Amino acid sequence: MSQTGQTLRQIPGSVWALGFVSLLMDVSSEMIHSLLPVFLVTTLGTSVFVVGLMEGAAEATALMVKVFSGVLSDYWGKRKPLAVFGYGLGALSKPLFALAGSAGPVFGARLMDRVGKGIRGAPRDALVADITPPALRGAAFGLRQSLDTVGAFLGPLLAMGLMLLWANDFRAVFWVATIPAFLCVALLVVGVREPEREAGALRSNPISRANLLRLGADYWWVVGIGAVFTLARFSEAFLVLRVQQGGLGLAWTPLVLIAMNLIYAACAYPFGKLADKMPHGTLLAYGLLLLIAADALLAYGNQGVWVWAGIVLWGLHMAMTQGLLATMVADSAPADLRGTAYGFFNLMSGLAMLLASALAGLLWDRFGASFTFLAGMAFSVTALGLLLWQPNRRK
Repeated sequence: MSQTGQTLRQIPGSVWALGFVSLLMDVSSEMIHSLLPVFLVTTLGTSVFVVGLMEGAAEATALMVKVFSGVLSDYWGKRKPLAVFGYGLGALSKPLFALAGSAGPVFGARLMDRVGKGIRGAPRDALVADITPPALRGAAFGLRQSLDTVGAFLGPLLAMGLMLLWANDFRAVFWVATIPAFLCVALLVVGVREPEREAGALRSNPISRANLLRLGADYWWVVGIGAVFTLARFSEAFLVLRVQQGGLGLAWTPLVLIAMNLIYAACAYPFGKLADKMPHGTLLAYGLLLLIAADALLAYGNQGVWVWAGIVLWGLHMAMTQGLLATMVADSAPADLRGTAYGFFNLMSGLAMLLASALAGLLWDRFGASFTFLAGMAFSVTALGLLLWQPNRRK
């Protein structure tokens, strides 16, 4: 048996189940999100700035909620119930998109969906770290991310097929998206087992001064670099709008997320395995170089080989960095504070996402799409400079 096959067999079954839970929810979410920017702009008459603000606020809400769910999961000593609640809230939000008649209800549904994501995110990531041996942690996060991203390209692919079949009926596609969302909640309930908390373990406030001091300099460096990285990586809604600006038909716009996530899904696990064997800072630097190249291509044009090459590189940098950042948090935080650690990491990344997406939309409306991607390049160079400034950080 190959080394890759042996590693996959060693990854706990609950990690596989969590991966398929993520896959089903991403099929549902991306069926909606791959069409939502175009639906808002062309059907509901929303400005690109409002789309950017909406996307930033929604994603920032999800990331900030992770602080509270992560802290609660550490104090309670249980991760799975919070994950079930978060996925359930996300499933309940899906019918609201099909019923919405203006931007306001869409924004409400988007916030509800992202609050659910925020509630489940930190406990789920902490659960992956809890049940996986340290030597397999990069591979486990890469596998979960890869399965998650399979859903992220299957969703847009299904959305595109249904749009072609049903003559651009956005709302019918949104209704179909509710099915995998509820299936994922059922799989989580029956397919994931959580390790038992040690008998007699004492509860303490995870955000007390003493516990926060246990999150040392290595952890806070990861938080800082993650926040700057997020400033460089605004919402993928702008990739969809860039290609649609170049003349791609409404029914074909999900191709953007299909292409990006196909690369992401194919490469996330191999890069996760690589993260178990090489310095994390080096691998993250390579990811930033890919993002700089992607932004340059997307700034240059919105048609032909340039824009699609930029989208492919964007997916490659996501595969190289997203599971890696999760692994870096797990490696730099105490085991009993992992939920809190993921929470604070995502709080800072959430604030950065809000700023980045609002700025991206504003630059797009005021100066044109190219300035949006040039700003992303500037933030990527800043993040790369921080990595080079701290070359001796431990793996």
